[in-house]
Amino acid sequence: MPDAPSPRSRNLALRSRVLHAIRCFFHERGYLEVETPVRLRAPALELHIDAEPSGDCWLRTSPELHMKRLLAEGLERIFQLGPCFRRGEQGPLHHPEYTMLEWYRAGASYRDLIPETAALLTRAAQAANGGTQVGALDLAEPWHEIAVSEAFLQHAGWDPCAAYDADRFDLDLVDKVEPGLPRNRPVVLIDYPAEAAALARLSPSNPHVAERWELYAGGVELANAYGELTQPEEQRARFERCAAERAALGREVYPLDEAFLDALPRVPPCAGIALGVDRLVMLLACAASLDDVMAFRE
Repeated sequence: MPDAPSPRSRNLALRSRVLHAIRCFFHERGYLEVETPVRLRAPALELHIDAEPSGDCWLRTSPELHMKRLLAEGLERIFQLGPCFRRGEQGPLHHPEYTMLEWYRAGASYRDLIPETAALLTRAAQAANGGTQVGALDLAEPWHEIAVSEAFLQHAGWDPCAAYDADRFDLDLVDKVEPGLPRNRPVVLIDYPAEAAALARLSPSNPHVAERWELYAGGVELANAYGELTQPEEQRARFERCAAERAALGREVYPLDEAFLDALPRVPPCAGIALGVDRLVMLLACAASLDDVMAFRE
C-alpha cells in the first residue's frame, strides 16, 4: 500500500485548492489578474514596516502603489497574488517572505468590500475542506462588526479616536483588544483613528476617523482594507511625516514614489484590501504556524 500523505503534503494540496478558488472567484466577478514589480526603487513608507534591500532597490512589502497606478490608467477591477517581503519579521504568524492577495475596485466603498471578502472566505473554505466550519469558527456565521472606538472602550477603557496615543494604541490593540474579540465568527474591526489611516482616506462625516477596517478570524488578523486616499497633497504630507518619524527612530527612510504621486489624481474613487494568503491557509488547515503551510522556510 502507498504511504499515507504527510501533513505537509496535505497542507500543500489544501493550499493549491485555495489558490485555485481565489483565482476563480475573482475571474467570475470580472476582475483582471495583474502582475507588478517585486523589486522597487521606492517602497511605500509605513512607520513599522521595513523593506528588504535588493542591491540599490528594495523588495516590495506590498504591490499597492503600482496597482493604484493601473487604476489610474482606467482598469476598474484588479487583483494580484504574489510574494511580498518584510525585513525582520519571523514567528508563527510572520515570515520575511509571504504571499499577499490584494484587490482594488473602482467605484466601491470600503464597506462594499466586507460582503465581497465574506464571499471569498466562504469560497476558499469550501475549496479547502468542503464546508465553512473550521474548528470552533464558522465562516458562514454573520460577521461581527465593531468600531475601533467601541472595542477600545470595552476592552482597554479609552477611545483612541478621541485622544490618540500611538504607543498605547499598538500595545492595547495586541494585549487587550484582539484577545477580547469573538473567535467563533469573523470580526471586522472598523473605523480606525485618523492618525492610523496610512493610505486610507478620512471619513467625510468624521475627520477623526479613517475609512479602514481589519478582519480577524479565529483570533488571527487576516486582512486590511481601505477606502483609498486619492489626494496627492495629503498623501505626500503623510509620507513626509512618516519619513521624519522613521528618521527619528533611526530606521531607514525610503525615497518617495513620485510616479505614484503623479498618478494619484487620476485614480478614481475606490476601495482596496490586502489579505495574507499564508495566514488564511494556516487557518483553514487548522495549523499552528505559517511554517506548516509553506513549501519552504528559507
